[in-house]
Amino acid sequence: MLTLRWCQRHIRSVAHHPLLQTSLGRARVKGWEQDAPPSPSLQPTALALQCLLSGSWRSDTSCRMVVSTLDKDNRFSGFYLPGPAAGYSELLTSPLEGSQQDTELISQPTFSFTVNWKLQDSETARTSVFLGQCYVDTKGEETLHALWLLREAADSPAEDWKGTRIGTSTFTRIK
Repeated sequence: MLTLRWCQRHIRSVAHHPLLQTSLGRARVKGWEQDAPPSPSLQPTALALQCLLSGSWRSDTSCRMVVSTLDKDNRFSGFYLPGPAAGYSELLTSPLEGSQQDTELISQPTFSFTVNWKLQDSETARTSVFLGQCYVDTKGEETLHALWLLREAADSPAEDWKGTRIGTSTFTRIK
């Protein structure tokens, strides 16, 4: 027996199935005529229109992140601009790439992205990965909460222990 949750996850790949046409309503699938109203639980909400990472974000350390429009697979690219509070004056605007869950299925999606840092001193290599979730508060304000790992190149395996740092960042949308 198909569950509603399974249907929500797989609506894109099996939307043509007759069972889904009846149980979910054709109004949810682009191009179909509307002959059955969608279930109220499947109606788009204000949350579904939010938490798309596209746009500009500011971190709690005054860094700025600019994210491109998400592609059909919810992948994105963009740039990360370090702020003065980040404490790394040698960092330049750096490319980022990532993905997020589909906001049509998850109203407060998780996401991940990688930043390959560009440095004034090209002898040093740094990469960060961010993993987090977007939240929408009762006022409709979006916030990204992320855990990050920063990896710096080590000179030898004996110094490997000091190559990784961990921290958290909170981002708010720049309007």
